[in-house]
This record gives sequence, structure tokens and C-alpha cells, in this order.
Amino acid sequence: MRTTHKRRTLCTALVAAAAIGAPAFSAHAVTGPAEADNTRAFTARLDIGNGTKACSAALIDPEWLITAASCFADNPGESIRIPVGAPRLTTKAVIGRTDLTTTAGAERTVVKLVPREDRDVVLAKLSAPVANVRPAQLATAPAQAGEKLTLTGYGRTKDEWAPLKAHNGTFTAAAPGGSDVEVTGDNAAICAGDGGAPLFRTSGDIAQLVSVASRSDQGGCFGIDAAQTSTKGVATRTDDLAAWVDSAVKAAPVVDFNGDGIEDIAIGDPKATVDGNAEAGAVRVVYGGGKGNVQLDQSLSFVPGAAEAGDRFGQSLATVDYNQDGYTDLVVGVPFEDAGSVADAGMVSVVYGSAGGLGKGRAAEDFVQGQGNGALKASVNEKGDMLGYSLAAGQTREGDPFIVIGDPGEAIGAKEDAGNVFYVRGGTNVNLTQEAGMSGGLEAGDKVGWSVAADANNIAIGAPGEDIDKAVDAGAVWVLSHKRGADGKPAQRANINQNDDKVSGGSETGDAFGTSVALVENGPNGDSVLAAGAPGESVVNANKVDVKNAGTVFTFKIPASGGWSQYQVINQDQPDVIGGIETGDRFGETLQAVNLSPRTAPTWQTLQLVVGAPGETQGSVAAAGAVHTMTLLGAPGPHNDVLYAGHNGVPGAPGANQRMGQAVGVSPTHIYVGMPTGPHAQGAAYAVPWRNVTSHDASGADQPVTVYQPGKDGIPSGGKAFGSTIR
Repeated sequence: MRTTHKRRTLCTALVAAAAIGAPAFSAHAVTGPAEADNTRAFTARLDIGNGTKACSAALIDPEWLITAASCFADNPGESIRIPVGAPRLTTKAVIGRTDLTTTAGAERTVVKLVPREDRDVVLAKLSAPVANVRPAQLATAPAQAGEKLTLTGYGRTKDEWAPLKAHNGTFTAAAPGGSDVEVTGDNAAICAGDGGAPLFRTSGDIAQLVSVASRSDQGGCFGIDAAQTSTKGVATRTDDLAAWVDSAVKAAPVVDFNGDGIEDIAIGDPKATVDGNAEAGAVRVVYGGGKGNVQLDQSLSFVPGAAEAGDRFGQSLATVDYNQDGYTDLVVGVPFEDAGSVADAGMVSVVYGSAGGLGKGRAAEDFVQGQGNGALKASVNEKGDMLGYSLAAGQTREGDPFIVIGDPGEAIGAKEDAGNVFYVRGGTNVNLTQEAGMSGGLEAGDKVGWSVAADANNIAIGAPGEDIDKAVDAGAVWVLSHKRGADGKPAQRANINQNDDKVSGGSETGDAFGTSVALVENGPNGDSVLAAGAPGESVVNANKVDVKNAGTVFTFKIPASGGWSQYQVINQDQPDVIGGIETGDRFGETLQAVNLSPRTAPTWQTLQLVVGAPGETQGSVAAAGAVHTMTLLGAPGPHNDVLYAGHNGVPGAPGANQRMGQAVGVSPTHIYVGMPTGPHAQGAAYAVPWRNVTSHDASGADQPVTVYQPGKDGIPSGGKAFGSTIR
């Protein structure tokens, strides 16, 4: 971005910000009358820095505002350059409340800024979507010379320093010049605090945003010399920004612990020795953009608990902006944490992100049975509960952050290892078991919560130890909605097992259906696709041989309208799936699903499933492992690909018992493959660009694969199973 903004001599004053704290006087708005209703409710007021300054903005998407970049610049008179990422100053937005004395509309936090490089414009992402306010639309044609445009904003008036109502005015546009358009107020002016305010034309009842206010002569504005009478101003064009806005608004979010707009990664080594404590566990965090790395473990003052032998800190990981401040937070499972004398009771910690990275801002918090509130407070630590063995986290469609915690060793009454799940949301939590919120027969060894997954629509819970009729450890999966009943528990949508008439095959001993689960949004309309792994499934091949533990993955449609249906049955005996079935492949032992473009209609490239087959033989090399990728939009067909050592850019050669596929992760940019059991003694992780499996460049060459390894590229040496978990 250019570091200065060239201004015409007629308008030298930016109107990006007005101090908020001065007293208000009786209103007589220079910029026109106060808004009488919420017709233009898309107009937003920004409070930047807890009263330090204010701006105006426009809602152009349920989750996004557009405004002036100069609102967020430290010294906008010198430069309007601002970085991508969380705003430096806490920024609150009020949308749909043109009269600030009311409680109409919504209040949100601005969590991310995406500035335009060639003009005074920035997109501001909100902490949660805004419902019941119609966004303005970007105009597709520029202002015409002499065209009358309307401005709505919260800036100063003639007599008010900080008006409590939005006001409007009419402005006459000149012919656009480059990225700017000059406007002149018709008995109105753009005042301080109107920076970023929308200037728009109206087509029917639709506001078409032409530009946003940038700078003005401010004639007649409160506090301006009475000798200044010019109402001329300059607005920044938005009519030619549709493609840029679309690319930002529809992009899948990345993990960003330090809020700089660059993707970060967390890699767990639950067997790492910490301060002499074997298998205390650690998580290595690598900040994107070459900004270094840190190790998180329980020896640190800001991480709950203490590093003790066998805790396995980092056995599971999840990410979410849990406090909605614009920084991704890391959720860490410690399933073998002892609670006093109670062995392996487990705990979960949330380490908060900040501008300085994880643990440099808000104090971490933990979830422990018998503490806090809700169902966790009412629960009792017992030996082998393994709270935090599995984790999922995210935001609902309404923007509420949540955490799903698997507790598969929980005893329910006398039923040992029956299993339990805690659903944490809105400052409290509920538990889910087969006698409280989930259907089915409660049995010892069910291990409900062995696997969990979630998207914005639904939650999936796997119980691979569930007996179905007489089939021991056949397994089952439940799907629940984020919509809660009167008891606060998510409503069950499905109880799925292989003896259900809607599911192919039948439940058999040892199938372990539900060992892994994955959920992903199927487009922006509330539909989901569920994947469930049954790595113990035997598959009968073309020679009628029953291949034990070959593994199968089942996918299901979970529509927003209700109900569910089987979608695909996927195994390596199918002609459209790479590889062949072999005993012990355990295809489906791990699963991840991702929508690489969640705000658009899915395509085969964007709706992807990643399947780990850690027992896969490569040539004559036993248990070398593999990771399959395939579309979730229909059958795998020609869109199935595979990762193994020496293929698709993955380094090295297949090695016996390296079990590639035992740990997988996904992001909008990469497939993450953990290699905790070799070829490197301390473990490793690979980041494979999606393009290597979805679309090679014109030459057919693979893009470089990033290798994360202790002792390499600034990551300290040490560890035992680095790459066991990746997020």
C-alpha cells in the first residue's frame, strides 16, 4: 500500500475520526436531518479504542462492514497504511441502531481488518453475523457528474460533538477521478466522525453503495472556524471493488494466533519430556511470516496445571476465537492429567491469542470436572475419565463460539467407560450421554466421545465401542444440532449405525464405526456432510476374500431441513479409489473435512475429505501409511488423490511402520500430515498445498511441501512424537 494519500488542495482534512467523549448539545445537523427510522439500518457506528475516536461504516454482508482505512491509522495525516489482521485498538460496532438511545440492532466487535492497497478503504469483519438488517449493495456503476448521492453517518453536526442519532444529507457528485470522487454538500457537510460513511444511490428500496467518505473541508461542522464555509469533500470509490470484496468476504478463515493476517500452525507432541517429566507433553506453535515459534507446556506460568509425567498435554487440539477478539485461541486436551490422587481424570485448557501471540494477553482458563459451572461443576473426577481425549471447536451460524469435549472414559453409574461429552457455549456447559441427550442403550465400554467433530450447523459424536445387537464394538455416531432445547442440550438429529436400514452393510464385531468423524458445511444454506470412519470394517474383495481391518468411510447428508441420508460408501476396493485393500490398512482411522470456499456453492475442488490409512502397505513396505484426498461432492471418481512418501511433493521414501495417516489436519491452504513415528526420531509434520491434489500448475509440477521438524528452521530440538496432532 502507498504510505501517503495524495489529496487535492480543496480538501485537506481527513474526517476519519472524532473524539467521542465531549458533551452533546441540541441538534441541528449540518449534514441534514436525523434518521427518523431504521430504513438505512445498514449504517454503522464505530467506537475505536474505547472512546478514543469514532467513525461511520456500512454493512455490506452479515459479517462485514466497509469503511475508511484512515479510521484505523495511527497518524492518518501522514499515512493511511494499516496492516491486515486484528485492529490495534479494540473496535466496537453498532449496526441497525440509527438512534443510539435505543437497544435496536446489534453490537459487535471488529475482529479483522482487510485494507485495500490503492485507496482509503478497509473491510472490517465482525465477531458474529448481524441478522435482520439488510446490507447495502456495492454499486456496479460509478457516480456520474451531477448525480445526487445520500450520505448517512454519525459524525458531528453544527451543534453536536457526538450525536446520538445517525444523520443524512444530499451531496452532488463530480466526475470520478481515479479511485476518488469529489462531492459537494447541498446544505450539508461531511464532518469528523463521518469518515467511512456510505454515500449511495437508491434503486427501489435497495441502497447501492457508490463510495465512502474520506476527507472534507468541513464547512459548518462543530468546532470548525466559521470562516470555513466550503462543503466540498472527497469520497473513495467502491463501485469497482466487487471482486476484491468478494475474495475477502468469501475466503475461508485461517488460524491466526497473533492477529497479523498470516496463517499459524500448532503441532502437538504429547510424549515430549518437559523438565525431566516423561510424556508430560508439549505443543510447538509456528507463527507464519517468519515470526518465530514457541513451545507451550504446563511448566509455563500462563498454562494451567503443572508438567507431570504422563499428562500428555497436546494429545488433542482445536482452534476457535473463543473470546471473539480477533485472535485465534488454542484449545488443548490433557486427557491423562491427574486430579490429585485420581489418575487420568483429564482436563482441557484454552490458551488465548493476542497481538503478542498465545499466552501474551488474557489469562488462560481450564475446564475440569468438579470446577466452574454447569455440568462440569456437577461432575466428579474419576480414574480414567480422559476428559479432553477428543476436541472440536468453532462458531455456530449465529456466531456463538463453542467447544465440544470428549470424555470417553467416563463411568455412567456402574457402566465403566460408557463415555460422555461436554458441550461448552455461552458461558456454561451441558453434558451428553446415552441417558441424557442421546438415544441408545447405555453400556460399559461404549466410549461415547472417543471422537467428536462440529461445523457451524451440527455436532458429531463417535462411540466406536458401542455394541449393536450382538455385534461387539460395532460402533455408532450421533448428530446433534446447535439448536438447544429447554434443558440447554443440543437437539439430537440422528443416531447412525450400520444396522440402520438407511445404512449399507451391517454392524459387525470390531467394525469400530465412529472411530473418526468429520463434519463440514455443504454450502452457505445450513446443510452439512458427515463422514464416519469404520477402520475395523472387513471388506470382501473381488476374489471373495474377506480382508480384515481394511476399513471403510461412510458419508451422510445432513440437510438443514431435517432428516439424514447415506451419501457414499468409500473403500479402497472401489475402482475409483486409488490403491487396493489389504489386511490392516485401517482406511478411515482418521478423518478431516474442509470447505475451502464456505460462502459459495461447493465444487469438487472446494468440498474435500481427507482420509488417513496408517496401515497401508506401499509396495513391500508394511504400514508405511497413506493419506487420501477426495471430493465430498458426489463419488470420489476422478477426483481422488493420495499422499505418501515420495509422491505429490511429500519428501522421502516409504518406511516400515511410519504409519502416515495416523495424524491429519486441514486448513484453507494446506493438508497437514503428522509423522510422529518416523522417519525422523523426534517426529515431523508436513504441510502439503491443496493445489498438489486438486490442480497442478500448467507444468504439472508439485508446489513445495513445508517440513516442520524439531531442530529445523528454528524449531528447537527435543521431543518424541512431534506431529501427533496438528491444527
